[in-house]
Amino acid sequence: MASLEVEDLLRRLTPQVLGAVVRRYGHFDLAEDATQEALLAAATQWPRDGLPHDPRAWLVTVAARRLTDLLRAEQARRRREEIVAQWALTEIEQPGADQDRPADGDDTLVLLLMCCHPSLSMASAIALTLRAVGGLSVTEIARALLTSEQTITRRITRAKQSIKNSGVPFALPAGDAGRLDAVLRVLYLIFNEGYASTVGTQLLRVDLAEEAIRLTRTLHALLPGDSEVDGLLALMLLVHARHRARTRADGSLIPMAEQDRGLWDRTAIEEGVALVTAALPLGPTGPYQLQAAIAALHDEAGSAQATDWAQIAALYGVLLRLDDNPVVALNHAVAVSMVAGPRAGLTLLQGLETDSRMTTSRRFHAVRAHLLEQSGDQAAALAAYQTAARCATNTQQQRYLNQQVARLQNPT
Repeated sequence: MASLEVEDLLRRLTPQVLGAVVRRYGHFDLAEDATQEALLAAATQWPRDGLPHDPRAWLVTVAARRLTDLLRAEQARRRREEIVAQWALTEIEQPGADQDRPADGDDTLVLLLMCCHPSLSMASAIALTLRAVGGLSVTEIARALLTSEQTITRRITRAKQSIKNSGVPFALPAGDAGRLDAVLRVLYLIFNEGYASTVGTQLLRVDLAEEAIRLTRTLHALLPGDSEVDGLLALMLLVHARHRARTRADGSLIPMAEQDRGLWDRTAIEEGVALVTAALPLGPTGPYQLQAAIAALHDEAGSAQATDWAQIAALYGVLLRLDDNPVVALNHAVAVSMVAGPRAGLTLLQGLETDSRMTTSRRFHAVRAHLLEQSGDQAAALAAYQTAARCATNTQQQRYLNQQVARLQNPT
């Protein structure tokens, strides 16, 4: 078997193997080390000797044996060999046996849930998910999140230690919807981080948006029929469908109203619409389903002028009742302005002007600038665009907003 084929197979099997070893023994840090050693052994042996009958079971067995050695060494150092003796090799089967093995997906779900452990900060959960479930290296994660490898290493190390010290089970307790919500939140943040990182035709960072979609597809397969998982996958597909039209060749941003809709990915749009259409009747409507329904209205419109803004404003109104946060309120104000005019939108924005999360928000000031310009207050619009440019966090945003500043300063 070719080395590249082995590498691809190992990437797909890694979260299943790590999840299986963790599920049995509960030692994340040591389990990861043992799994890496099993992967190295496979990368050396499989291209030479061929694939074993059951590659996953082979990896689990080798990793479990190595973990047993590591546990024995650790326990010996702590003078607890009698505890290690209870682990014996009674739980270790011959390659290919893997008794009491759950579906492959169960172990991946265990791993996802542990990476979103309640003891972890969101930053640590994101880093650990990308490392353990996504299979990205520390270097790739650091590049993707625009931070140093040392920072990512510290986050992952602290995350493992927090899980070990917390005493909270990593498995999903029956009815623990909050734990699943945490997984969805982490995947959503990974997607947003990736979607904001696209620069022209180049990706200067790991494509986190596509990685988030891949991981959410995995979760969707593990939890079929969960309407919020369906909604999140639909939302990602519907938003990512526009990515080819979002930037010009120089990397500058193109507002949705000016995008070439012929560049939008119709296959992704059709899949996203089908997912959200099927999810909405299944049960209580959650925020991801509502956001997906809004994205579907944008994507299905033949032009910016044909967008059903009244329906979008109504959906944002429902979303506000479920998730009363300033970002949703800002989007609601935009939708209302498209229906009732810029002054109606500005009136809604007044309630956000004292929110600390909005005062440093590039998008809040940009929306306010646009509505002020639409209402005829050019001087206030210029000042708001300048504030937005100062709040921008990447060069594409700064370039676009500075273009608006220059346009108002030098009207033709």
